[in-house]
Amino acid sequence: MVDTEPLWGVATYELSERLGRRLSAEKREETIGGSFPNTLRVCAEWAGLSTSQLDYNHHRSWMFGRMAELFSGQLVPNPGVRELLSSLHAAGMPMLVTTNTERELADQCIDAVGRALFAGSITGDEVPNPKPAPDMYLKAASMVDADPADCLVFEDSWAGMSAAAAAGCVVLGLAPANSVPEGAQPFDPARFVGAHAGDVAEWFESAKLARETA
Repeated sequence: MVDTEPLWGVATYELSERLGRRLSAEKREETIGGSFPNTLRVCAEWAGLSTSQLDYNHHRSWMFGRMAELFSGQLVPNPGVRELLSSLHAAGMPMLVTTNTERELADQCIDAVGRALFAGSITGDEVPNPKPAPDMYLKAASMVDADPADCLVFEDSWAGMSAAAAAGCVVLGLAPANSVPEGAQPFDPARFVGAHAGDVAEWFESAKLARETA
């Protein structure tokens, strides 16, 4: 909904430098869409450290404070997203936000899009296991009394797509086809522009059929 990944990239590279060694671009990809514990682990191991050697709360506090700075004034919904969500909301479609970002930062993103459009939200610190585990999507489906197989998920990270697929949801991956894991279908986010609730119903049926015949 909001492209925060470049901002997370800025803070992640800075975190790795604070730990002694800047991540390579390839290593940075291991943190995309992941939780903060995963990011800290990747940065620590790249610097030749273990997380047991680190003050977790200190580094978490720094990272979240830095992200709050980066988020300030820079959270703008991606093209077509707010209009499409408004169409779905008007049609009575319950929608939820699921994000590995923890609540204190996630709320800024949800508010930037429009909190009233959603039936609820689940963040990375509110489930036993964040993405790529399926917990978040199983919880989201239960919150609206839905079978995961009847839920359509839009995801832009490998961790998120994998989590939704593992939960049994129909998944549209907002990434190049070669970056979409098994169980998800590639989808061009440019299609959000000018789309409405009826289009989403068609996308769901098409993706569901593709999954069933794969």
